[in-house]
Amino acid sequence: MSDPVLALVIIASFVAVLAAAAYFKTLDSDLGRDARGPMIAGVIAGILIAFFGNPIAIGVILTIAALYVRLTGSESEPSDGMILGALTGACAALPPVLQGEQELIRFAQCVLAGAVAGYGITFGLTHVRERTRQIAVDAVTMAVAIGAAWLPSVLPFRARAIAVSAGAIIPLLIVATVFKQWPTIRGELRHEAALGVIDDEDVRATAHPLLRLGRGGWHDRAAHREFVRIANKIALRKRQQRGRTEELARLYQLEVIKLRMQLQDMTRIDRAMRAQSERIQVSS
Repeated sequence: MSDPVLALVIIASFVAVLAAAAYFKTLDSDLGRDARGPMIAGVIAGILIAFFGNPIAIGVILTIAALYVRLTGSESEPSDGMILGALTGACAALPPVLQGEQELIRFAQCVLAGAVAGYGITFGLTHVRERTRQIAVDAVTMAVAIGAAWLPSVLPFRARAIAVSAGAIIPLLIVATVFKQWPTIRGELRHEAALGVIDDEDVRATAHPLLRLGRGGWHDRAAHREFVRIANKIALRKRQQRGRTEELARLYQLEVIKLRMQLQDMTRIDRAMRAQSERIQVSS
């Protein structure tokens, strides 16, 4: 298989695996809703990279693309920014691949630089309140993205091995992030259980990265996964409202209250369905 064809296969495989990793993180299969902007920005960035194909240009262009994606997209956390940044990088690799010059190295450079840029830009806009400090974080992010784009060109390995490794490391980092966040989410949900929003028995099945993929004792598996998505969003919003301005924190709190009402309604409906199912089994 020639390098251009292999590069296209790796790009397609990477996007599919990235979508699977994103689903594992959020249990939301509608990645296309948030991916449209990054994909368009990535193709435009790739056209520029095809003309200025050096690590500095790749890092700078993809950092600007990540900033655009973050400012025009919905609010997210840094790991989500890494997903969208990596997707932007994969799409940015298409024009250089079609151009036919160092296709596999270009893919590795774009994906790594895009993931770094997406994570850093989202981190700065999410966790840093002062504008001057955000600019400093963006500048550091750009420098690290340039370093990430430079790395594949100097590694003493075959281009195919570098491209495959770059395509594998991002989904693995996403999965690792899910397990890293597990204790934090469990702590937030325990607080929700103490408030009576959810049952104690739902905490572990909702927070655990593997248990939440199952039924969790619920009557409807799809309903349980929706319950998990909402509960995890509550945990995220509670983390995000800390350290924010009073006005923004109030908006987050209103959203948390709304989501809590949804969880309570879902729990009530599931209890009724389980009780009805048990009555049917007993009568039969």
